[in-house]
Amino acid sequence: MINKNILEIRKKLDKLDNAFLVLIKKRTKLVEQVLKNKKYKKDIIDRRRISIILKNIRKKSKDKNIDQKITKKIWSSMINAYIDYEYRSFKKK
Repeated sequence: MINKNILEIRKKLDKLDNAFLVLIKKRTKLVEQVLKNKKYKKDIIDRRRISIILKNIRKKSKDKNIDQKITKKIWSSMINAYIDYEYRSFKKK
């Protein structure tokens, strides 16, 4: 038996996923701009910046009453995905 409530909620989730894709596209373009300004491959990983990002996300998650483990996993995964993307996209000048 199909639960109509679940189907409606899943439609909302699908809409959110589409909105995430738009944001990911925008974020990717910004990452590409940053990458163009990096001279060396060793500049791709900025541990200090990563630490600041994760610290800020933890604080904002707490302030907004969002499970901090979820947001840490999402941002850590996203950061790692973009690091991989930067390595694959890096062109030595």
